[in-house]
Amino acid sequence: MKNKNLTSIIGLLLLVLFFLQFFLKLEWTWLKLLQHEEMYKRWSGLFLALFITFQWVLTLSRVIKMLRKHSIKMTLMHKWAGALSPVFFYVHSMGMGYGYLALLAYLFFANALIGYVNLDVIKNNSEVLFKGWMISHVAFSIIITILMFFHITMVFYYK
Repeated sequence: MKNKNLTSIIGLLLLVLFFLQFFLKLEWTWLKLLQHEEMYKRWSGLFLALFITFQWVLTLSRVIKMLRKHSIKMTLMHKWAGALSPVFFYVHSMGMGYGYLALLAYLFFANALIGYVNLDVIKNNSEVLFKGWMISHVAFSIIITILMFFHITMVFYYK
């Protein structure tokens, strides 16, 4: 097993496990109870929001000239954080929600899947494929970030 693909394999495994628990309705009662408590939802939501914000640091390390020297290290951290993202989501919510929350969850997991199936995994150096992959991954990330801020606004506006 190549080290380059380890994050993708772990991420795919955790993603499959998340959907297995979701569709089979396997729940840890203690975590489900915690997820209904207001303070827990806010703290776990803050963690998830910080995770999503952290994932943007890779972009900053690529576009800000003085940070470029860190972009290889940031790429590895970005991949590992992405691999663990189903666990981060699970800690915040075992479900997918309804309406815009369902959209946010579906896009979150679709984007994670896109990240797992990166060009290191599919072993293709096609520039067209790379640009399509990158545009999809970044576009989903932008939409997820917008929906995240909308969600945070709704949570605090209606509480």
